[in-house]
Amino acid sequence: MSLQPEPITTQRLVLEPLRVEHAEEVAALLDDVRLHEFTGGEPPTPDQLRDRYARQVAGIGRGWFNWIVRHDGVVVGTVQATLEAGVAEVAWVVGTAHQGRGYAGEAAVGMARWLLAHGVRGLVAHVHPEHRASAAVARRVGLVASDVVVDGEVRWVSAGR
Repeated sequence: MSLQPEPITTQRLVLEPLRVEHAEEVAALLDDVRLHEFTGGEPPTPDQLRDRYARQVAGIGRGWFNWIVRHDGVVVGTVQATLEAGVAEVAWVVGTAHQGRGYAGEAAVGMARWLLAHGVRGLVAHVHPEHRASAAVARRVGLVASDVVVDGEVRWVSAGR
């Protein structure tokens, strides 16, 4: 499947295909240790994000899809999908200052609809078992928790898969 990410508009948000130039804005958004409570790691620096984004942008034709999420022009988060064999593994992050407003769910649903409209057959996400907010986003996308745990995270799958 050879797709190119496109801008996605939801009721309140704009999902912009990732560009290397987004690194500075996103680094400021992710510079909060609370965002890493369930996933581990440290907030990335702008240079680290530029390097990562260069690799991700280069991999677009190979099934890597990344968008930054904006509300009223301000970056509030990111969503991503990695395609393999017609299934997209999806993930989302919303900056701490922007959480609790439904942005993660709205962005993830917008991305999921775009993916499914472009031939993706199923969706998968991995969510820490104690991360209730991300579990709620997974449900909103239409995923159900499975009995599979990978690296301490519950595998959520498209209903019926």
